[in-house]
Amino acid sequence: QVHVVESGGGLVQAGGSLRLSCLASGLTFENYAMAWFRQAPGKEREGVSCINSGEFTSYTDSVKGRVTISRDVDKHTLTLQMNDLRPEDTAMYYCAAVRARQCGTLPYNYWGRGTEVTVSS
Repeated sequence: QVHVVESGGGLVQAGGSLRLSCLASGLTFENYAMAWFRQAPGKEREGVSCINSGEFTSYTDSVKGRVTISRDVDKHTLTLQMNDLRPEDTAMYYCAAVRARQCGTLPYNYWGRGTEVTVSS
């Protein structure tokens, strides 16, 4: 059974940093594309970043240069390092996985419950 659990969210001042982690158990980690999504209050969910099975990464424009996605295959952990945080980064952040080599080719079918990030101005 697959379990996806996020952690690391919290309250931070603008300009600060947070490191989100996602532990994904029950799957062959290296065969999955994995991503971070976020959903702000009253807004639609959006993709933040993705890493595919070949370690290629992609980012939405609003976070480029401030956010780094990485993963540790041995520890089944996906990480999102977020720097220079802005109030508009405030959202619930979700980790997602899909058995696919590339990001965005198939719907993500494994999701965590999210970790909340709040950035104060």
